[in-house]
Amino acid sequence: MSGPLRLVPQDGGALPTVPRQRQRRRPSWAEDPLEELAERLDEVCAAAVHADEIAAVLESDGLTHELIVQRYGRSDLFELAEELHARGAGRRRHPAPEPGPDPWRINPWQCLLRGIVFGLPGLAYVLGGTLLAGPPDAFGMPAGTVALSAAALAGWAWNQALAHRAYLRLGSDGRRATARCLLRGAPAGALLASAIAIGFASRGSDAAFAVGQSGYLAAATALLVLGRERDLLLALAPTTVGAALLLVWDLPPALRAGLVIATPVAALLLAGRQVLRGLRTPPETGAPAPPPLTASVPYGLYGLASAVLVLVLALGAGVSAVALTLSMGAAEWLLYRFRGRGVTALRRSVDAGGFRTRSASALLRCLAGYVIVLATLAAALTALRLGALLTLGAVLWLSLLLQAFGAAWPAALVCVTAAVIEVAFLCWEFGDHPVVQVVSCASAAAVLIAIACSLLGRATSHR
Repeated sequence: MSGPLRLVPQDGGALPTVPRQRQRRRPSWAEDPLEELAERLDEVCAAAVHADEIAAVLESDGLTHELIVQRYGRSDLFELAEELHARGAGRRRHPAPEPGPDPWRINPWQCLLRGIVFGLPGLAYVLGGTLLAGPPDAFGMPAGTVALSAAALAGWAWNQALAHRAYLRLGSDGRRATARCLLRGAPAGALLASAIAIGFASRGSDAAFAVGQSGYLAAATALLVLGRERDLLLALAPTTVGAALLLVWDLPPALRAGLVIATPVAALLLAGRQVLRGLRTPPETGAPAPPPLTASVPYGLYGLASAVLVLVLALGAGVSAVALTLSMGAAEWLLYRFRGRGVTALRRSVDAGGFRTRSASALLRCLAGYVIVLATLAAALTALRLGALLTLGAVLWLSLLLQAFGAAWPAALVCVTAAVIEVAFLCWEFGDHPVVQVVSCASAAAVLIAIACSLLGRATSHR
């Protein structure tokens, strides 16, 4: 059967009409109880930006479908809410002058710390540069680049999807379920990235460095999900100290190797301790079923695409990539900032048009703030390829914003498209093209801005 049965008369005539039971509507001369309900909900109706807000209040008050039909003569809850919202249009006003606390407020120092731990791992490549010395890799790239890049692409994609799934378990099932998710997912991702790196490595030192990189990425993902940024900063201490000493002394290769190895080992030990602590916590009762694995696929695609975009930028200007990683702390803080401003706009708006204007204004201000932070970091390090850096930063921030509001697929598809374009030109010309990077990332950012303004201009997106 391809669809429901449809009865048709044999003679081709019209179907016989069946009398429908009409809803009993209150006559116009009778007193309408909706007037009393509208008066009782005057403050709610006057402050509501959308009829769904009134519907939520009516539903929380226990208004049943039978009562809506029999007493108020409306077909359902939403028709009743729409009529109440329309009646309040003439007296629309601002809600209470004392707004509640911002539910998205976050400590900026915590975001700054996360930005630092995102950027410090790059010192390992400075400290271990001599360990990767050798003949050039494919396309004339430095020794070890292919193996490290392949491992980074696999690890970035896997850990982005793993972090999404672990955060979901943390919010619904508690730390015990999150620890179990990380215990299964983090080692699997490290082994996958290590196997890929070994397959591409031409020397044992390249493979060893890539294996350590894969283990660190898996451990860092677990520590960040569990909110242990300070543990991760402690694990990065050997590499940071070694890079600082390298400015004064030429450290012997054995000491360099020891300091580089100490960071992933410390990160794995600290992450393992936190996961074991999570496994010992009591399980949550009445937790919902975990979401399907496919829900994390767009986050993994975004991780893969963003890794490609960052690596293309790093191959042309490594200092720009350093500025981008350091800016991730400010990016996270501005994401929370936008969500808080969205709640404020929802409270202050008196109609849907005003809310869309406030939401778009907040989005553009937060995006401009992030681009300014990124430009400041780039100017402090170097102004090389500033256009490619700023447009890529805008793409990453807008993608993270859409992911925070549940629109992971559009962000992933736009980033994948930009990454495919850049890789195609890179392989075609066998060289670096900052103009292509600027055009592809600027186009992706424009598409993401349009998607974000359309999605986040709806009042229901900020609940």
